[in-house]
Amino acid sequence: MTEVEFWGLVTRTEAAQSQESLTQALKQKLAELSNEELKAFDKIFGQQMRRSYLWSVWGAAYIITGCDSEYAFAEFRCFLISLGKEIYDGVVNQPDTLARLAAWPERDAYAYPFVDEYDLIAGKLYEDRTGDELPFMPSGKATPIGKKFSTKPKDLKQQYPELSARFPF
Repeated sequence: MTEVEFWGLVTRTEAAQSQESLTQALKQKLAELSNEELKAFDKIFGQQMRRSYLWSVWGAAYIITGCDSEYAFAEFRCFLISLGKEIYDGVVNQPDTLARLAAWPERDAYAYPFVDEYDLIAGKLYEDRTGDELPFMPSGKATPIGKKFSTKPKDLKQQYPELSARFPF
């Protein structure tokens, strides 16, 4: 499994694609892979989850949705991965660029940048096939990397000017 193949599998077809459609598409694509390819896919997914385990990225999630839990932040990072390599890399390097996303999946007329258990699909499929679990790969260290973001509106507006303008608080 190459990174190019990985990104081809996880990237959504449109920014506003529903979570159900996205996860169903990934399940279908992964069903065609061998067990070894599933292991390799899961390893790359874990690497990308760890790469985005940053306070600066969590700050972006906080502005958009008030994201305040480890679980929600993991689902937010799954959403970022689903946007594809180019957008994902841009957000990891400069989280405020996420404000430039043209369309968002929504729930109750609000942006809903979460994909529940997207990171678990390969493991579930592998376990169903073999009866064994994939090797555990933590999605991050004990705490995110970098300096924790401030929740003060003034600080958020300064650190994330584009997101603050798009998602006023």
